[in-house]
This record gives sequence, structure tokens and C-alpha cells, in this order.
Amino acid sequence: MTPLALTMMEDASLRKAFAARLKELRKQKDLTQKELAQRIGANYQQLNKYECGLHTPPLDKLVSLAEALETTMDYLVTGDPTQNVPLHNTQLLERFKALEGFNAQDQEMVIKLIDAMIVKQRVESAMQPVGKSATPKRGAHAAHRS
Repeated sequence: MTPLALTMMEDASLRKAFAARLKELRKQKDLTQKELAQRIGANYQQLNKYECGLHTPPLDKLVSLAEALETTMDYLVTGDPTQNVPLHNTQLLERFKALEGFNAQDQEMVIKLIDAMIVKQRVESAMQPVGKSATPKRGAHAAHRS
């Protein structure tokens, strides 16, 4: 068992904090304990013990919980909200991993380009009437090219 899992099991306040996050995330997904338990391959009594802070899940169940609740294991265990938003676009993730091999000057150039695109999107969004989206639909530019 990992040191963190051992610490969680021994520290009642950590177990309670984990339990509260688990319950909150389950409710946000509008899942019952039975439904979530089925998704992770456990029985609802065991899930109830996780949510009450009586037990902590083994690593395989922790992975399943994070996947079922669309969060990270880090968030479940530590509550760090910055880790709660996994990157879903795998193309972006692959590009960012490739950028780690670039020299510092090229990395800074890419960061500035991304920042400029973010500012552009925010400005376009701010200029739109309420209820309108600033992002064009896919294919919208292609229709104008003909």
C-alpha cells in the first residue's frame, strides 16, 4: 500500500475530507450510491463506507472512482481543485508534451501565441450580444471559401 493511502487510512480528518469530496462529486453527477458502486464494481454498502469516511478505497477502486466521476485521483485524495480538470483533448496534450522538448525561447513564443489566442477569443466573446456564441461553428469558414 502506498504511503499516502496508509496516511489516509490512519488520519480520520483526511478520510472525512476524502469522503465529503466523493459524496459531493457523486451528487453533482446525479448518481445514487448503487449506481456509482455498479460503475466501479463494488457494492453500495462499501461505497457508503467510503462516503462516511469509515474505509478508504484500494487503489484500483480509487482509479475507477476518478474515472466514473470524471475527475482526477489527485483531486479525490487531496482536494486540490487545480488538479480537478483533466485535459480531455488528447491532441492538445500530445502537442504540449512535444513542446517540453523545445528550447526555452521557443516555448515562450508558443506560450505568447496561446495567450494571444485566448485574449482574441475573450474579446470576441465580450463583443457578442448576450446569448450569442463568439466561436464559429465547424465548417463555417469553409462555406465562405467557395
